[in-house]
Amino acid sequence: MQQMLSAAAAAVMLLTSAQPAHAYADQGAGAMSVTNKLLCDTECEAGLVDLETVTTASGLQYKDIVVGRGPNPPVGFQAVVNYVAITPSGKIFDSSLDKGVPYDIRVGANQVIPGLDEGLLSMKPGGLRRLFIPGPLSFPKGLKAAPGRPAVPPMSPMVFDVKLEYIPGMEVDEEEYPLEITNAELLVPQDVASKE
Repeated sequence: MQQMLSAAAAAVMLLTSAQPAHAYADQGAGAMSVTNKLLCDTECEAGLVDLETVTTASGLQYKDIVVGRGPNPPVGFQAVVNYVAITPSGKIFDSSLDKGVPYDIRVGANQVIPGLDEGLLSMKPGGLRRLFIPGPLSFPKGLKAAPGRPAVPPMSPMVFDVKLEYIPGMEVDEEEYPLEITNAELLVPQDVASKE
């Protein structure tokens, strides 16, 4: 398992080392740069080394960059997320940021790969997490290459950066769930943090 984490981390470091240090490049009139839409930029990547890695019984591993606040999404509830999906070779193969619209998922209903589903179930609104998804929890049949997307071999380990934007119908009571600031949150690109 540590080998998968190391390989995935190395691939992501290759990816981010070729990217500018800021996560979003504003190009006026609300347009964002297509070449640099990341939830965790180079500075954020460097801070991941110091964050605790949690390993679940299924083999899913994750690091909480921002914990968020409020309740976890109950099974069957909608969750609105942004995500960046990365292959073991460090290539982004899917991203809600590139599509310009967050993804609406019914959590625990098998609408997404098992590793993403499991990772979302323990997140809180506003949370940002790096998921290291082992092959058995990723794409069992792989994904064919498409315009702008590399092929993904069957059962390949994946890296997902995912931000749980909100859970429709479950507003966060600020008195019940006060904001907890962690050192990791200081590493989040300012444009991403300001969208919370």
